[in-house]
Amino acid sequence: MTSTTTCNAATTPARLPRPATLLAALALLAGCGNNPPLPDWQMDAHGALDRAQAAYMEGNAKVEAAEFTRARASLASTGQPGLVIRAELLRCAGHVAALAFDDCPGFEQLRPDAGAADRAYAAYLAGRAGAQEAALLPPQHQPVAMAGNDAAAAAAAVQAIADPLSKLVASGVLLRAGRASPPVLAGAVEAASAQGWRRPLLAWLGVQAQRAEQAGDAQEAARLRRRIALASEPQR
Repeated sequence: MTSTTTCNAATTPARLPRPATLLAALALLAGCGNNPPLPDWQMDAHGALDRAQAAYMEGNAKVEAAEFTRARASLASTGQPGLVIRAELLRCAGHVAALAFDDCPGFEQLRPDAGAADRAYAAYLAGRAGAQEAALLPPQHQPVAMAGNDAAAAAAAVQAIADPLSKLVASGVLLRAGRASPPVLAGAVEAASAQGWRRPLLAWLGVQAQRAEQAGDAQEAARLRRRIALASEPQR
């Protein structure tokens, strides 16, 4: 009975989570075996979003674009803007995690139909979330947004995030806002390295190397450049 109730709640569109957990919600939908067969769009969207995110983190832009297009088409078939909005924000969050900053054009096209929480998350990804937006963010990101210019508090808030993608997103937000301290950079490198996510790893190592060069630490910069070269080796 408990399992059936959980699945029924998850299939209600209004209860789909914020962007960072859209994949998890669709995965839950896919696992509800006590309900009638799921519509194809749910299965297709979940699989395509998962593959798109994995491809992006590996640095395979062509596969990411194809899979995201497939996922977006599946979600759009429902005529529910909220589903597509969250997918677009999930994609933008991945870009922020890998320091590929943009204006999240897919979301901006749908902004008129976005709810307050989605607009707050978009502002957060852009490094512009204030106290009002912070209250609407996913719980793990609220302390980061509320830290303001307190570098130590921001670093501690990021360090407390267990999920590696969320940690990279929060770190990217701080860098975009000009508030990423050395501990934040180190934590982002560690998170990307532990997951084997080549694209964000190279981006964060590049930032570390640049800062070492600016500080005149040639030895540290050389070490980081060697690590970048190693991570850049082509896959066999």
